[in-house]
Amino acid sequence: MKNSKKQKLIKEKIKEKTIHKLEEAVDISKKFASKKFDESLDISIILGIDAKKSDQQIRGVTSLPKMPKKNIKIAVFADGDDIEKAKKAGAEIVGGDDLIDKIKKGELNFDKCISTPKMMVKVSSLGQILGPKGLMPNPKLGTVTNDVANAIKNVKLGQVEYKTDKAGIVHASVGKISFSADELKKNIEFLLQEIKKKKPETSKGIFIKKFFINSTMGPGLQVDPTSVM
Repeated sequence: MKNSKKQKLIKEKIKEKTIHKLEEAVDISKKFASKKFDESLDISIILGIDAKKSDQQIRGVTSLPKMPKKNIKIAVFADGDDIEKAKKAGAEIVGGDDLIDKIKKGELNFDKCISTPKMMVKVSSLGQILGPKGLMPNPKLGTVTNDVANAIKNVKLGQVEYKTDKAGIVHASVGKISFSADELKKNIEFLLQEIKKKKPETSKGIFIKKFFINSTMGPGLQVDPTSVM
């Protein structure tokens, strides 16, 4: 199907109604996805918060019921017995001062970082290197912990990180278009429930005001929240 014809069909489908049931929105996204590569399905959730207030900002990490398979290389900052625990749990790179020195020299051959609380005193010196790349360990994301083995396990299983932007919108990936419609729906429902648990006490009124889903190359589709919650 040529792109022009495909886009026309998309527009005609969306014109029928501007707000879709979740099942319908997922089906549209899958139907009109590119055949050239496996697109991601993303979600944008508009929350009823004041994003300017620090106590109303939302941030977290979770493992969805269905996650894409990835080969994630993990670096762990540890010392003492935690070094052996991290290695046994499957961390590819483990070290203390030696690892910090290597990173300062430009060695960044890993995808995620985990640190023990004790090591964070030294790891904080890497803020300007790891921070901009989104690699800095963070207790809110479960990557600063004394239980390094469990943290490694969670990262290996695959996790979705989410946080509000300046407009109070959460952006996250909820799977691949190659997932079944049911798997994508369950992922979306699971993430929405996780975010609902994060509602700040100071946030009044409707918390999840509206949300949209879209594939990497597809249109943004507004979903009726009542079709999910």
